[in-house]
Amino acid sequence: MFSIYRVTPLVILAVWLGMGRPSAAVAGGGPENVLLVVNRNSTDSLTIANHYARLRQIPAGNVLTLPWDPKAQTTGIDEFRQQILIPVLTAIHKRRLAGQIDYVVYSSDFPWGIKLKPDDPKPLKPKRRWPEKFKSVGSITSLTYLWQAVLAHSPAYVQLRSNYYMRRPVPEQKDAPTLSFRSSQQFGPQGELFDNGGRSYLLSTMLGVTAGRGNSVDEVLSYLRRSAKADGTHPRGTIYYVKNNDIRSKTRHRGFLRAVMSLEELGVAAQIVEGKLPVGKSDVQGAMIGTAGFDWNSSGSTILPGAICEHLTSFGGVMRKGAGQTPLSELLRYGAAGASGTVVEPMAVAAKFPDPMIHVHYARGCTLAEAFYQSVYGPFQLLIVGDPLCRPWANIPQVKVQGVKPGATVKGVLILKPSATVPGGGKTVPGGGKVDHFELFIDGLRRAECRPGQSLQFDTTPLGDGYHELRVVAIETGPIQSQGRRIIDITTANHGRQINASVTPSGTVAADKPLVITARSPGSIGIVVLARSRLIGRIPGEEGRLEIDPATLGYGPVQLRVVALGNGGPITYVWAKPLELTVKTKGT
Repeated sequence: MFSIYRVTPLVILAVWLGMGRPSAAVAGGGPENVLLVVNRNSTDSLTIANHYARLRQIPAGNVLTLPWDPKAQTTGIDEFRQQILIPVLTAIHKRRLAGQIDYVVYSSDFPWGIKLKPDDPKPLKPKRRWPEKFKSVGSITSLTYLWQAVLAHSPAYVQLRSNYYMRRPVPEQKDAPTLSFRSSQQFGPQGELFDNGGRSYLLSTMLGVTAGRGNSVDEVLSYLRRSAKADGTHPRGTIYYVKNNDIRSKTRHRGFLRAVMSLEELGVAAQIVEGKLPVGKSDVQGAMIGTAGFDWNSSGSTILPGAICEHLTSFGGVMRKGAGQTPLSELLRYGAAGASGTVVEPMAVAAKFPDPMIHVHYARGCTLAEAFYQSVYGPFQLLIVGDPLCRPWANIPQVKVQGVKPGATVKGVLILKPSATVPGGGKTVPGGGKVDHFELFIDGLRRAECRPGQSLQFDTTPLGDGYHELRVVAIETGPIQSQGRRIIDITTANHGRQINASVTPSGTVAADKPLVITARSPGSIGIVVLARSRLIGRIPGEEGRLEIDPATLGYGPVQLRVVALGNGGPITYVWAKPLELTVKTKGT
């Protein structure tokens, strides 16, 4: 029977794959390509998102807040679809970000485990039963990645070969090349690219798990800060493949030597070592481990910034208190940029865990999320936690822009002359070392592009007056397509609209004292206040004041945007310069 419940996902799917997806961009991998999803009912989630948005310069319009009970660490597939996945995809579509968003990144306090029983086709179609050994639980990150099949209620998302982005040594992939990711790509069953009819994905990680066996907020912020600083550093540490007789280790042994040889060709040190952990190593730039339980501190080894460290075991992604075996949070606690683990007993199936080549993709310049998803063939039970944008080995273009100065007031057509240099000269991956093209973003939306030597042009007249953020992004040539950017604040003045806004107190503020926002904009019909993209209050008419509780914003760096509304639509709006605050906890 076809229920009304199933209509909404299919409608969303049709819109996404049809008219809702504009022409594709040529690269992903930067803050403009991220949708940061925040639990508005969780102070931890808000706080982590505040810091991450500042660290990674996430555009304000790329932040989505959703309500979720922080105590609900697991949920059902129906609830996940209706309350999380569909709102995420709808927001991407409504905000005109379809084709631009490549990463859906959850802050914290969302369910790490999704119960899949309602989707099991066993009662309806016995010939399509899920294998008995596949426990009916998936992770939030991988089910977001596999959104297309999840929306269609298709059992394809639990297949061991559900991820066609997986890089393998087959002729269709030209011997498993590393490939940057974009959501507009469509993949065939051998990983080949299709214009139409293939599978599409969305990279996804959680920034942190702060419930159960997860990390503290301070620990999450620590590894996120370390990760951001690691970008483009081309670190000199060592990747350790740890070998022992445990089935958890033996499952991946056959790929160790090939990965080590590939890393050495790139000039990255790699070793195969015996035991449970790298012991007494001060240079752990990555680690592949296979053991049920361990104490990293007892190893005497040091994890360097930007490292991917993970272990194959049954319950590494089960974050509920009292669960057995060592959780992935142990590796993050000691500084890893990313780690993973399965959210239910997976059996020792290699396709459910990262292939040893994950570190090769990473060392070629990919982001952490790209490296993970290129190396997991059947990811539906794998929870990936960490900084998806971390890219220690990327050749990051250094961008300059002529034609506008920071803080300038502009009218009419803006003509920009971008230029960029790429350090590294393409040594990491052949074909890099030059800029392929530039992209122009206004307030987080892609508006124009040009080739080197050409100009970027944009008519500012359709914009409302006031503050706007301009970004010029350079995309490197070659398969990795690393990005660099220049961010410039401008003020447009095409329509004679004005606004003044202030907040008291300002600067660093206490969470237990109210904030008072005062705004005035002659001729406006109302004024709204946004915390990045979340509406937090309204002022009727052309002037007034609004009192808000700073505790509802989370702790750390907060950006408030004040917008006056005209009666002629967005062109008659006027945007104040963002109000930047830091909300501190008691005693700090």
